[in-house]
Amino acid sequence: MRLRFTKCHGSGNDFPLVDARALTLSDAEWAAAARALADRAGPVGGDGLLLLVEGDGDCAFGMRMFNADGSEAETCLNGLRCVARAGFEATGLDRARVRLRTSEAEVARDAELAPGVYTVEERAGPAGLDVRDWPMRSGVERIVDAVVPPLSDMLRFTAVAMPNPHLVCFVDRVDEAELVRVGLVCEAAPDWLPNRANVSFVEVRPGGLFVRTHERGVGLTDACGSAMAASAVAAGLTGRIPFGTRFTVWNRGGPVRARADADLRVTLSGNATFEWEGEFDLEMGEFQVLRRFDDEVAAWNAAAREPLVTS
Repeated sequence: MRLRFTKCHGSGNDFPLVDARALTLSDAEWAAAARALADRAGPVGGDGLLLLVEGDGDCAFGMRMFNADGSEAETCLNGLRCVARAGFEATGLDRARVRLRTSEAEVARDAELAPGVYTVEERAGPAGLDVRDWPMRSGVERIVDAVVPPLSDMLRFTAVAMPNPHLVCFVDRVDEAELVRVGLVCEAAPDWLPNRANVSFVEVRPGGLFVRTHERGVGLTDACGSAMAASAVAAGLTGRIPFGTRFTVWNRGGPVRARADADLRVTLSGNATFEWEGEFDLEMGEFQVLRRFDDEVAAWNAAAREPLVTS
Protein backbone atom coordinates (compact mmCIF):
# COMPACT_ATOMS: atom_id res chain seq x y z
CA MET A 1 0.00 0.00 0.00
CA ARG A 2 1.27 3.47 -0.88
CA LEU A 3 0.60 6.26 1.60
CA ARG A 4 0.74 9.89 0.56
CA PHE A 5 1.98 12.12 3.36
CA THR A 6 3.32 15.56 4.21
CA LYS A 7 6.51 15.85 6.22
CA CYS A 8 5.91 18.67 8.68
CA HIS A 9 6.97 20.03 12.02
CA GLY A 10 5.79 22.17 14.91
CA SER A 11 8.65 23.76 16.88
CA GLY A 12 10.98 21.14 15.42
CA ASN A 13 8.73 18.24 16.48
CA ASP A 14 8.67 16.51 13.08
CA PHE A 15 6.19 14.05 11.64
CA PRO A 16 4.84 12.49 8.49
CA LEU A 17 1.17 13.54 8.32
CA VAL A 18 -1.44 11.47 6.47
CA ASP A 19 -4.93 12.55 5.45
CA ALA A 20 -6.64 9.40 6.71
CA ARG A 21 -10.25 10.50 6.38
CA ALA A 22 -10.92 8.10 3.49
CA LEU A 23 -8.59 5.31 4.63
CA THR A 24 -9.63 2.18 6.55
CA LEU A 25 -6.43 0.81 8.06
CA SER A 26 -6.76 -0.97 11.40
CA ASP A 27 -5.08 0.34 14.55
CA ALA A 28 -2.42 -2.37 14.19
CA GLU A 29 -1.77 -1.31 10.60
CA TRP A 30 -1.45 2.35 11.59
CA ALA A 31 0.94 1.36 14.38
CA ALA A 32 3.06 -0.53 11.85
CA ALA A 33 2.93 2.44 9.48
CA ALA A 34 4.15 4.70 12.29
CA ARG A 35 7.10 2.42 13.03
CA ALA A 36 8.03 2.35 9.33
CA LEU A 37 7.55 6.02 8.50
CA ALA A 38 8.94 7.48 11.75
CA ASP A 39 12.01 5.23 11.84
CA ARG A 40 14.97 7.59 12.11
CA ALA A 41 17.10 5.06 10.28
CA GLY A 42 14.60 5.00 7.40
CA PRO A 43 14.04 7.41 4.51
CA VAL A 44 11.39 9.60 6.21
CA GLY A 45 11.88 9.68 9.99
CA GLY A 46 9.96 11.57 12.64
CA ASP A 47 8.80 11.68 16.23
CA GLY A 48 5.67 9.79 15.22
CA LEU A 49 2.85 9.64 12.69
CA LEU A 50 0.02 12.19 12.53
CA LEU A 51 -3.40 11.37 11.09
CA LEU A 52 -6.07 13.83 9.97
CA VAL A 53 -9.33 11.97 10.60
CA GLU A 54 -13.04 12.71 10.39
CA GLY A 55 -14.66 14.81 13.10
CA ASP A 56 -17.93 14.27 14.87
CA GLY A 57 -20.47 16.39 16.71
CA ASP A 58 -19.12 19.93 16.89
CA CYS A 59 -15.61 18.83 15.89
CA ALA A 60 -14.85 19.70 12.27
CA PHE A 61 -12.11 17.08 12.10
CA GLY A 62 -10.00 14.93 14.34
CA MET A 63 -6.41 13.95 15.03
CA ARG A 64 -4.69 10.72 15.93
CA MET A 65 -1.01 10.48 16.76
CA PHE A 66 1.08 7.32 16.88
CA ASN A 67 4.51 7.48 18.50
CA ALA A 68 7.58 6.17 16.70
CA ASP A 69 7.26 2.89 18.64
CA GLY A 70 3.69 2.39 17.40
CA SER A 71 1.94 3.31 20.65
CA GLU A 72 -0.89 5.85 20.40
CA ALA A 73 -0.64 9.09 22.36
CA GLU A 74 -3.57 11.00 23.84
CA THR A 75 -2.41 14.17 22.14
CA CYS A 76 0.55 16.02 20.67
CA LEU A 77 0.20 19.78 20.67
CA ASN A 78 3.05 20.51 18.26
CA GLY A 79 1.53 17.93 15.94
CA LEU A 80 -1.96 19.32 16.47
CA ARG A 81 -0.94 22.58 14.81
CA CYS A 82 0.16 20.68 11.71
CA VAL A 83 -3.04 18.63 11.64
CA ALA A 84 -5.03 21.84 12.11
CA ARG A 85 -3.35 23.34 9.07
CA ALA A 86 -4.17 20.24 7.01
CA GLY A 87 -7.74 20.33 8.33
CA PHE A 88 -8.11 24.01 7.48
CA GLU A 89 -6.90 23.39 3.95
CA ALA A 90 -9.22 20.40 3.57
CA THR A 91 -12.33 22.15 4.93
CA GLY A 92 -11.80 25.81 4.06
CA LEU A 93 -12.07 26.81 7.73
CA ASP A 94 -9.68 29.02 9.66
CA ARG A 95 -10.79 27.93 13.15
CA ALA A 96 -12.26 24.69 14.48
CA ARG A 97 -12.77 22.36 17.37
CA VAL A 98 -10.70 19.20 16.96
CA ARG A 99 -11.40 15.74 18.33
CA LEU A 100 -8.38 14.15 20.01
CA ARG A 101 -8.09 10.63 21.39
CA THR A 102 -9.50 11.41 24.85
CA SER A 103 -10.29 15.13 24.69
CA GLU A 104 -10.91 18.09 22.40
CA ALA A 105 -9.00 21.24 21.52
CA GLU A 106 -9.70 24.55 19.81
CA VAL A 107 -7.48 25.71 16.95
CA ALA A 108 -7.37 28.86 14.82
CA ARG A 109 -5.15 30.44 12.19
CA ASP A 110 -3.06 33.05 14.00
CA ALA A 111 -0.89 36.03 13.08
CA GLU A 112 2.45 34.86 11.73
CA LEU A 113 5.25 34.44 14.25
CA ALA A 114 7.52 35.80 11.53
CA PRO A 115 7.17 36.47 7.79
CA GLY A 116 6.36 33.29 5.90
CA VAL A 117 5.75 31.17 9.01
CA TYR A 118 2.30 29.55 8.97
CA THR A 119 1.07 29.94 12.55
CA VAL A 120 -1.72 28.23 14.47
CA GLU A 121 -3.11 29.04 17.91
CA GLU A 122 -4.31 26.08 19.93
CA ARG A 123 -6.16 26.00 23.24
CA ALA A 124 -6.18 22.78 25.22
CA GLY A 125 -7.17 21.61 28.66
CA PRO A 126 -8.08 21.95 31.36
CA ALA A 127 -5.00 20.15 32.53
CA GLY A 128 -5.56 17.26 34.91
CA LEU A 129 -3.84 17.21 38.29
CA ASP A 130 -5.16 13.95 39.78
CA VAL A 131 -2.38 11.42 39.27
CA ARG A 132 -4.71 8.57 40.21
CA ASP A 133 -6.19 8.96 36.71
CA TRP A 134 -2.87 8.15 34.97
CA PRO A 135 -2.72 5.89 37.05
CA MET A 136 0.22 6.82 39.23
CA ARG A 137 0.23 4.86 42.47
CA SER A 138 1.96 7.35 44.74
CA GLY A 139 -0.43 7.46 47.69
CA VAL A 140 -1.38 11.06 46.96
CA GLU A 141 -3.87 12.80 44.66
CA ARG A 142 -1.66 15.65 43.46
CA ILE A 143 2.06 16.20 43.11
CA VAL A 144 3.13 19.85 43.04
CA ASP A 145 6.83 20.65 43.50
CA ALA A 146 7.35 17.45 45.46
CA VAL A 147 9.78 14.55 45.58
CA VAL A 148 8.72 11.34 43.82
CA PRO A 149 10.77 8.72 45.73
CA PRO A 150 11.06 6.10 42.95
CA LEU A 151 12.67 8.75 40.72
CA SER A 152 14.90 10.77 43.03
CA ASP A 153 15.21 11.87 46.64
CA MET A 154 16.40 15.31 45.52
CA LEU A 155 14.46 16.36 42.42
CA ARG A 156 11.04 17.93 42.86
CA PHE A 157 8.31 17.27 40.30
CA THR A 158 4.92 18.68 39.38
CA ALA A 159 2.49 16.22 37.76
CA VAL A 160 0.26 17.55 34.96
CA ALA A 161 -1.87 15.70 32.38
CA MET A 162 -2.47 17.45 29.03
CA PRO A 163 -4.19 14.82 28.94
CA ASN A 164 -1.05 12.72 28.39
CA PRO A 165 0.92 12.46 31.64
CA HIS A 166 3.86 14.76 32.35
CA LEU A 167 6.30 15.09 35.23
CA VAL A 168 7.87 18.56 35.22
CA CYS A 169 11.00 19.36 37.22
CA PHE A 170 12.35 22.92 37.44
CA VAL A 171 16.15 23.01 37.47
CA ASP A 172 18.87 25.63 37.41
CA ARG A 173 20.48 23.87 34.46
CA VAL A 174 19.29 20.88 32.46
CA ASP A 175 21.35 17.74 33.07
CA GLU A 176 20.51 15.59 30.06
CA ALA A 177 22.05 12.43 31.49
CA GLU A 178 19.89 12.73 34.59
CA LEU A 179 16.83 13.54 32.48
CA VAL A 180 17.36 10.38 30.43
CA ARG A 181 17.87 8.33 33.60
CA VAL A 182 14.58 9.52 35.06
CA GLY A 183 12.82 9.20 31.71
CA LEU A 184 13.91 5.59 31.32
CA VAL A 185 12.60 4.71 34.78
CA CYS A 186 9.18 5.99 33.69
CA GLU A 187 9.50 4.41 30.23
CA ALA A 188 9.97 0.99 31.83
CA ALA A 189 6.32 1.13 33.00
CA PRO A 190 6.89 0.10 36.61
CA ASP A 191 3.95 -1.17 38.64
CA TRP A 192 3.45 2.26 40.20
CA LEU A 193 3.34 3.93 36.74
CA PRO A 194 1.98 1.32 34.31
CA ASN A 195 1.15 3.74 31.45
CA ARG A 196 4.53 5.52 31.64
CA ALA A 197 4.98 9.30 31.59
CA ASN A 198 6.78 12.12 29.82
CA VAL A 199 9.52 13.80 31.87
CA SER A 200 10.72 17.39 31.40
CA PHE A 201 13.51 19.37 33.00
CA VAL A 202 12.73 23.09 32.77
CA GLU A 203 14.86 26.20 33.19
CA VAL A 204 13.24 29.55 33.98
CA ARG A 205 14.86 32.09 31.65
CA PRO A 206 14.30 35.80 30.94
CA GLY A 207 11.05 35.97 28.99
CA GLY A 208 9.90 32.44 29.67
CA LEU A 209 10.88 28.78 29.96
CA PHE A 210 13.33 26.41 28.30
CA VAL A 211 12.03 22.82 28.21
CA ARG A 212 13.96 19.61 27.58
CA THR A 213 11.84 16.44 27.41
CA HIS A 214 12.22 12.67 27.52
CA GLU A 215 9.03 11.73 25.67
CA ARG A 216 7.06 8.55 26.25
CA GLY A 217 7.49 6.24 23.27
CA VAL A 218 10.09 8.52 21.67
CA GLY A 219 12.98 9.18 24.08
CA LEU A 220 14.94 12.41 24.36
CA THR A 221 13.33 14.78 21.87
CA ASP A 222 14.08 18.28 20.65
CA ALA A 223 10.42 19.27 20.94
CA CYS A 224 7.23 18.21 22.69
CA GLY A 225 4.22 20.53 22.56
CA SER A 226 2.27 18.96 25.39
CA ALA A 227 5.42 19.19 27.54
CA MET A 228 5.60 22.91 26.73
CA ALA A 229 1.97 23.25 27.82
CA ALA A 230 2.46 21.13 30.95
CA SER A 231 5.51 23.20 31.88
CA ALA A 232 3.48 26.40 31.50
CA VAL A 233 0.84 25.00 33.88
CA ALA A 234 3.52 23.82 36.32
CA ALA A 235 5.10 27.29 36.28
CA GLY A 236 1.75 28.74 37.30
CA LEU A 237 1.08 26.12 39.97
CA THR A 238 4.48 26.71 41.57
CA GLY A 239 4.34 30.51 41.33
CA ARG A 240 7.24 30.82 38.93
CA ILE A 241 5.17 32.56 36.24
CA PRO A 242 1.75 33.95 37.23
CA PHE A 243 -1.30 32.49 35.51
CA GLY A 244 -2.55 34.72 32.71
CA THR A 245 0.94 35.87 31.71
CA ARG A 246 2.01 35.60 28.07
CA PHE A 247 5.56 34.38 27.62
CA THR A 248 7.80 32.29 25.37
CA VAL A 249 8.50 28.60 25.78
CA TRP A 250 11.61 27.36 24.02
CA ASN A 251 12.84 23.89 23.30
CA ARG A 252 15.70 22.92 21.01
CA GLY A 253 13.34 22.75 18.05
CA GLY A 254 12.16 26.35 18.44
CA PRO A 255 9.80 28.63 20.37
CA VAL A 256 6.06 29.07 20.90
CA ARG A 257 4.03 31.85 22.48
CA ALA A 258 2.28 30.52 25.58
CA ARG A 259 -0.23 31.40 28.29
CA ALA A 260 -1.54 29.21 31.09
CA ASP A 261 -4.69 30.41 32.82
CA ALA A 262 -6.02 29.79 36.31
CA ASP A 263 -8.63 27.40 34.91
CA LEU A 264 -5.65 25.25 33.83
CA ARG A 265 -6.30 25.78 30.14
CA VAL A 266 -3.26 26.49 28.01
CA THR A 267 -2.95 28.55 24.83
CA LEU A 268 0.03 27.94 22.55
CA SER A 269 0.75 29.76 19.32
CA GLY A 270 3.41 28.29 17.09
CA ASN A 271 4.44 27.23 13.63
CA ALA A 272 2.93 24.51 11.46
CA THR A 273 5.60 24.17 8.81
CA PHE A 274 5.25 21.89 5.79
CA GLU A 275 8.64 20.68 4.53
CA TRP A 276 7.83 18.28 1.70
CA GLU A 277 5.20 15.89 0.36
CA GLY A 278 5.89 12.30 -0.57
CA GLU A 279 4.60 8.77 -1.04
CA PHE A 280 5.76 5.72 0.89
CA ASP A 281 5.24 2.08 -0.05
CA LEU A 282 4.60 0.23 3.21
CA GLU A 283 5.42 -3.17 1.75
CA MET A 284 8.56 -2.25 -0.21
CA GLY A 285 9.86 0.52 2.05
CA GLU A 286 10.30 2.77 -0.97
CA PHE A 287 9.48 6.47 -1.03
CA GLN A 288 9.27 9.33 -3.47
CA VAL A 289 9.40 13.08 -2.86
CA LEU A 290 6.60 14.80 -4.77
CA ARG A 291 6.91 18.43 -3.70
CA ARG A 292 9.11 20.61 -1.51
CA PHE A 293 8.26 23.71 0.52
CA ASP A 294 11.72 25.30 0.54
CA ASP A 295 10.47 28.84 1.21
CA GLU A 296 8.62 27.71 4.34
CA VAL A 297 11.64 25.83 5.62
CA ALA A 298 13.84 28.88 5.11
CA ALA A 299 11.30 31.18 6.81
CA TRP A 300 11.15 28.96 9.88
CA ASN A 301 14.91 28.53 10.09
CA ALA A 302 15.26 32.30 10.18
CA ALA A 303 12.44 32.78 12.71
CA ALA A 304 13.63 30.07 15.10
CA ARG A 305 16.80 32.06 15.78
CA GLU A 306 14.91 35.15 16.93
CA PRO A 307 13.09 35.83 20.24
CA LEU A 308 9.31 36.02 20.09
CA VAL A 309 7.29 39.12 20.89
CA THR A 310 4.60 37.96 23.34
CA SER A 311 2.83 41.21 24.16
